[in-house]
Amino acid sequence: MNALKPALNLENVTRTFVQAGQKVTALHKTTFSAHLGEFIAIIGPSGSGKSTFLTIAGGLQNPSSGSVIINGTNITKLSAKELSAVRFNEIGFILQASNLVPYLTVEKQLKLIDKVAGRATKHDELNALLKELSIDKLAHKYPSDLSGGERQRVVIAKVLYGKSKLILADEPTASLDTKRAFEVVDRLAQETHERNKATIMVTHDERLLKYCDAVYEMHDGVLTKR
Repeated sequence: MNALKPALNLENVTRTFVQAGQKVTALHKTTFSAHLGEFIAIIGPSGSGKSTFLTIAGGLQNPSSGSVIINGTNITKLSAKELSAVRFNEIGFILQASNLVPYLTVEKQLKLIDKVAGRATKHDELNALLKELSIDKLAHKYPSDLSGGERQRVVIAKVLYGKSKLILADEPTASLDTKRAFEVVDRLAQETHERNKATIMVTHDERLLKYCDAVYEMHDGVLTKR
């Protein structure tokens, strides 16, 4: 872990909203850092604030107060266009909703990353990644032709193929069988350590924690280090 290179900082971040006339605190004041080369897990019961934390960290939801800093850029001060660019260039999302483009084949989902980034496709790297995740035979299929587990592996392939230094994974193994889940998380750990990325994984599966460098727990919107 490179302690001098934080990929993500949350500084005094909170998230509140009003429900049925009552103020609800989804995330209490939180200060947190994830450094390059660090694989972090966040665990906790459903409704504890884990997904809120992750969506704020990725600029998908605005905090009620505080600052979110990604690779030195305070994203809470950016315009919508600037924020969109940061999400594309700096963050790899693995969300429970597969967020695949419905009219693109598996292969073209990854090629789209190259097209938007304005770079040539590395076909050998792309094909090797699809094979590693056992989705190479699905390369010319569309998302509607895939099972939930297959779609999730395509999303993971997109993140691994991209060049983002920060990976945010929300229950990345929820639709995978045990063997595949361990393989995927092992691969995320390798990507984190070997390519000097920062990965934050929300999970309910404590068997996966052995792959992580640090574990945090979320309870009622309060994040603490285990």
